[in-house]
Amino acid sequence: MSDLLDRYEGGAESPIAYPDYDGFIDVAQMDKFVRELRDVERRGGIRITRGRGLKSEQIKHARLESPPLLYELLGRRPVGELMEAATGRLLEGLELPVQFETSLDALRSAWSRGREWQGFSLDDADRLRPVFVMAKAIFEQRHVGLDYRTFSRRFAGDSKALEQLEGPVVRLLSGLVEVPPAARPRDALRTLGLEKFAPPILLSGRLDFDVAELSAAAPRYFGIPPAEAERLRFRERPEYVLTVENFASFSRHIMEADPHRVGITIYVGGYPSLATQSALKTIATALPANIPFFHWSDIDPDGTWIFRTIERAIARELKPHLMSVDLADRLGKLPADRTRLPTGTMPSAMSDLVAYLRRDDAKWLEQEELDPKLPPANAW
Repeated sequence: MSDLLDRYEGGAESPIAYPDYDGFIDVAQMDKFVRELRDVERRGGIRITRGRGLKSEQIKHARLESPPLLYELLGRRPVGELMEAATGRLLEGLELPVQFETSLDALRSAWSRGREWQGFSLDDADRLRPVFVMAKAIFEQRHVGLDYRTFSRRFAGDSKALEQLEGPVVRLLSGLVEVPPAARPRDALRTLGLEKFAPPILLSGRLDFDVAELSAAAPRYFGIPPAEAERLRFRERPEYVLTVENFASFSRHIMEADPHRVGITIYVGGYPSLATQSALKTIATALPANIPFFHWSDIDPDGTWIFRTIERAIARELKPHLMSVDLADRLGKLPADRTRLPTGTMPSAMSDLVAYLRRDDAKWLEQEELDPKLPPANAW
């Protein structure tokens, strides 16, 4: 009878259950089972179908007729009531923005059928609540300027909550804010401004830092905290600024393509953190409008996401470097698994490549497959 109710709650309108006669210990147990089923049938809870011929006295199967009666006989609460109680605990005192309604509808739908939502069952409402609390705080930009532990302690009451619930938080946010298509949860949160501590930004070029004349020492590259980008000084006008996703490509570019440091090359650390994005904006604001900015990434959905993120951050024209449909088509490979492409409708120098990558025959190309070269001198 519990099995009948389980499948009824799972969506079956009039489920049928078959007795497992081989599972009975002895005849006495089987007779007790038959008597109980017949009693429930007399009350109208189920309808029994018997076998034929020599098995005409044997119960073939039982069909659910009255769910309320079975709930009463088993002392069991309907899953709809359990769902309402669980969502009540989940949302108590929590006013979610309207944008969360789609996720809440999906959660209620799953829980009302006794199924899990994002790996959380009805019994996990208390464990799921911090996910919604932290996602709401991030959506409302209340995380800005906070590190992982401080954010977790402030909004979840546990300094390690975000580390333990990164995946569900990002899945809940993914339909509300744009995050990298295939990023690990921690990388995705880093692009939104949540990280333990911002990694340094690496730069190469004829640059000084405050009173330190690094251009005279001519290091291959140096690193600074992103928040201190305003202390950079430009010894002379750079011919270009190039941001690079991959560290190997960054290193090869400054050694092979630009050993004389005629431009500024910046390693953004894969998915650029919010701190890195802010540093890039500081650099872009400090340089004249006629200095061209370029970005070099893998030719894949993540690469286009990184490009568009930097494009938004610097608020000036950004050109793709060694990122074209022609290169992908000639040198790329068909991906084993396709990833969704960034959404959004902002005008972008990536638009043609994004359109190409939406095609079923589109190829992807890792930037490490290409030899570095200087951006075109006539780019502006």
